[in-house]
Amino acid sequence: MNGISYLTMFLEPVKPWLDDPAVSEIMINGPGNIYIEKGGKVSRTDAVFPSESALQAAANNIAKSVGRILNDEYPRLDARLPDGSRVHVVIPPLARCGTVVSIRKFRTDSLSPESLVAWHSISREMLDYLQELVRKRMNMLVCGATSSGKTSILNVLSSFIDPADRILTIEDSCELQLRQPHLVPFETRRPDKDGKGEVTFRDLLHSALRLRPDRIILGEIRGGEALDLLQAMNTGHSGSMSTIHANNERDSLLRLETCVMYAGYELPLTAIRNQIVAALNYIVHTGRLEDGSRKVLGISKVLPLDHGEYRLEPEWQWVQTGVDESGRFIGEFRRMENCKA
Repeated sequence: MNGISYLTMFLEPVKPWLDDPAVSEIMINGPGNIYIEKGGKVSRTDAVFPSESALQAAANNIAKSVGRILNDEYPRLDARLPDGSRVHVVIPPLARCGTVVSIRKFRTDSLSPESLVAWHSISREMLDYLQELVRKRMNMLVCGATSSGKTSILNVLSSFIDPADRILTIEDSCELQLRQPHLVPFETRRPDKDGKGEVTFRDLLHSALRLRPDRIILGEIRGGEALDLLQAMNTGHSGSMSTIHANNERDSLLRLETCVMYAGYELPLTAIRNQIVAALNYIVHTGRLEDGSRKVLGISKVLPLDHGEYRLEPEWQWVQTGVDESGRFIGEFRRMENCKA
């Protein structure tokens, strides 16, 4: 991992997986319990740290490398390594098994639309359909659980944007890999050790709206910035995109409601729902299946409210038809006709 050679001596027990591009995440649950995710499968390794103090030393050096403190007063750490990999740490006594570290590695190569088709994560027809939605400047939300491939799909959707568009991206850590020439990438900033200097999604979204964007791409909706993004989508910034943690398309709308409430305004639920359905055109649902594969499980169109309730029209769905000899799920991506939910 280029740029973190000063940390590798502390992370020596997991260095083979830091260097392995096929490993997407390293999960350290105390000094003697280390797992990795590779090819969509999570497995336990034989690696161990010499002691809890050695593991804590590694975690402390990660904290120091980003100017943060990790101690009894600040027992949790969110950090980003120089190569872009995301790190989260929780130390005892909060973590009863010893220091817990998760390293989600940053992909240096962006997934191409063709590679997603080759891996059966999406069909060619489905991909062409999404490309047409992007061309028509539809506002889109990608939903799914943790590690379901939301950012990868957002990357692919973003690759379809017209190179002439002025694109502003806002992320916690830069994972989008857009190649368009007129790109303005923003990144949030966490507070320093004194609790100062924080710059949030919402701060940067306010700036973005004053910088004449053609499209806004928000890495993930987590809080009150949801209201600002919806208002932007409703006031001329069509073709904007984001992701949100949710189990399915309908749940993503309910989660979006909750995030809007974090903005701090006493808005009636009906007003929030009207803003959501007016702003959003389509929801793309991603998932990580039990066989380890990641797929686009569905694409749904957002319809007007029906007596205050959400309505979705499924356009595409992944339908499982069996399991092969290796345990991989067999299925197909089906176009849904006249199917409303």
